[in-house]
Amino acid sequence: MSNDSSIHHSVIVEALGRYGWAVCENYLLTAAGSQLASESQTAWEHGNFRRAGVGRGASLKVREEIRSDHVMWLDHGETTTAQDAYLTLLETLRLSINQSLFLGLFDFEGHFAIYPDGAYYKPHLDRHHQTSDRIVTVILYLNESWQPGDGGELKLWTTPDSQEGPFQIVEPRLGTLVCFMAGDHWHEVLPACKTRKSITGWFRVRA
Repeated sequence: MSNDSSIHHSVIVEALGRYGWAVCENYLLTAAGSQLASESQTAWEHGNFRRAGVGRGASLKVREEIRSDHVMWLDHGETTTAQDAYLTLLETLRLSINQSLFLGLFDFEGHFAIYPDGAYYKPHLDRHHQTSDRIVTVILYLNESWQPGDGGELKLWTTPDSQEGPFQIVEPRLGTLVCFMAGDHWHEVLPACKTRKSITGWFRVRA
């Protein structure tokens, strides 16, 4: 599924350890990414996505002024062959991160995300208030033929705990993987100018 997952994973782990974030283009072969993109589009057309909320549990609310994307959570008992292959690849990445960085990552939770034309997500951290289980954010982009001007870029501030100073703009191209420390790096999704697809998730420790 990956061109060379062992090389990709070593580069990702080194960058995570040194900078707290990593961007890996061409993490997946085009055919594998296209299959996931197709499954995402089909589920969208069948109405399987729901408006994304802010918060967790009883505090979860849809807040249009903060985010306007839609999500469909991955159910490990109902995943497709393509999804299983991607999750297997992430499992090897989880083990590589644990081996080198000793983070104690236990599992992965994630969802497909779709940003319709005009959708966005304002600056935020991925660790919910008064929680500590989400450690590493992992985002795989599924946008075939993405071009400058299509929008939906990730803006990732590279200084921990800050929305000031340097930042990285990541184009959401098919097969690009982004990882960063979930509780450290502020980030936002810039407004999409056409439908934008991804799989977003988190490596977690036991709560």
